[in-house]
Amino acid sequence: MSMTRSTRRRCGGKARRPFQVHKARGVLHPRVQAVGPEHFGLVCFDCAKARSKWMLCDFYGKVLVEPTTVEHQRGQLALTVATVCQCAQQHHLQDLVVAIERTGNYHLPVKRVFEAATFEDRPFDVRVVHPFATKQHRQPANPGDKTDDNDLAALFRATVAGFGLQEPEQDDEHRQLHLLARHRRDWVQKRTAVCCQLREHLEAVLPGYAALFGDKLWDSQVALPLARQVASPAEFARLGVAGLSQLLHDSQTRFHGRTLEKIAAWAANAAQPDAQAATYHRIALALDQDRLQKTREILGLERELALHLAGTPYVLLLACPGVNVVSAAELAGEMGPISNYARGNRISGRAGLYRSRYQSDEVDLQHGPLVRMCNRQLRAVLLLIADNLVLCNPHYRALAALWSSRGQDPRHIRVKIATRFTRLVFQIVSGRQVLRHPGMRGRDAILDKLMRFHLEHATPMATLLSNLQQAVQQLPAGSHADEAAPLVKELEKAQASRRGPKPIAEILPLLLARLGVGDLQSEVAREPS
Repeated sequence: MSMTRSTRRRCGGKARRPFQVHKARGVLHPRVQAVGPEHFGLVCFDCAKARSKWMLCDFYGKVLVEPTTVEHQRGQLALTVATVCQCAQQHHLQDLVVAIERTGNYHLPVKRVFEAATFEDRPFDVRVVHPFATKQHRQPANPGDKTDDNDLAALFRATVAGFGLQEPEQDDEHRQLHLLARHRRDWVQKRTAVCCQLREHLEAVLPGYAALFGDKLWDSQVALPLARQVASPAEFARLGVAGLSQLLHDSQTRFHGRTLEKIAAWAANAAQPDAQAATYHRIALALDQDRLQKTREILGLERELALHLAGTPYVLLLACPGVNVVSAAELAGEMGPISNYARGNRISGRAGLYRSRYQSDEVDLQHGPLVRMCNRQLRAVLLLIADNLVLCNPHYRALAALWSSRGQDPRHIRVKIATRFTRLVFQIVSGRQVLRHPGMRGRDAILDKLMRFHLEHATPMATLLSNLQQAVQQLPAGSHADEAAPLVKELEKAQASRRGPKPIAEILPLLLARLGVGDLQSEVAREPS
């Protein structure tokens, strides 16, 4: 009797992956065999910023068009496409592949032109070759001699060997998330640099003042508003608690009396400021304005990320405690459509969440550092989410504590958690369901988390309602009741409130109706007259 798959795995351990010489997605040999090597052409492009160099060969390497330079202009690129088609007919080429070396974003004009063109009534097959593949195929043939012609020859050899790959397509939502998430991360890094400069200049003007607030310096409603108006410890001591409270009252800033008492005690014993304190203070004010401007840009980008996230199934990840709107949006942008992944291990493989291995003869070092060649941005997002899961998710926090008690490296623990999370991501996003998983125990309400995020970011109510309704379309039908429960409580609280406008009470009934629980509205206590 033949052994089943599960039996084989129990007997022989982990199933061995079949050995392959070529990359599966870059293999050209079946197509070459179908038409013959002399009738199979390869167009190779070595791209630069403003121009590219290209050539046409058959599969044997016979040069049909010598290396030629083409400017990245509409007319010249169109002429290049026509030249390729004409030469292919002249040399009786029946099949053709266009191989373009990835060069930042400068190769995209050439790629777009050939993707829009046709060869014998069918679209061009456009492949992208990584620069590392070109380099490794150039160095053995031309060590220490890097020219465009040598790069084209190496590009040809890499494509023939199977390193010319087809890039998966992304829809507009995931492309927008990708661009906005990276732009936001860039703004956050720039704001961090400005905050470090601001704190350094503030220390020259008010020595020890920033240390009073610790990590809450940038979130405090008192610290920087007072530092903008008062430029020396002596002036802080002269104003005292009464004068400082008057300044805050005039600017309509809320504060606690104990905070002002702490500031007054610091001012009484503060060190002498720098001799150029006035200049430092002026620079600090300019840096603070820059910080506030960057903060506004970041908040605006986060609102846009939330709007695009609701249009993808990645919004279901908000049900997992420890995953917030921004991290889910960044993960969606870096991963792209979930259909590009066959299983969860493909995600961790693309992120490089596995150890490198060195094996030669009897030497086998299996536990090296994490591999270097990977999608670093995706790895960074997954490790950041792993940090949040350890802090906020009881299941992953318990796992981290268990592994830590066994003496495992904290970095290894984060990698293990990120790897496990990728499998959970695949199941949730590809299945469009909220799983019963230990990591989802006590799960968050997706709509409630998304609504609170928009309220914190002061999103207009019309946009908020539209975004929540868009998120409802991504929810599985079985989760509507769980999603409605916290919204009903929020509606009761909003209708019972007597103070101020209640726009949230106007949109919640519409949202509950979309969830199919509009009849619960009649059970909610009516607003008192």
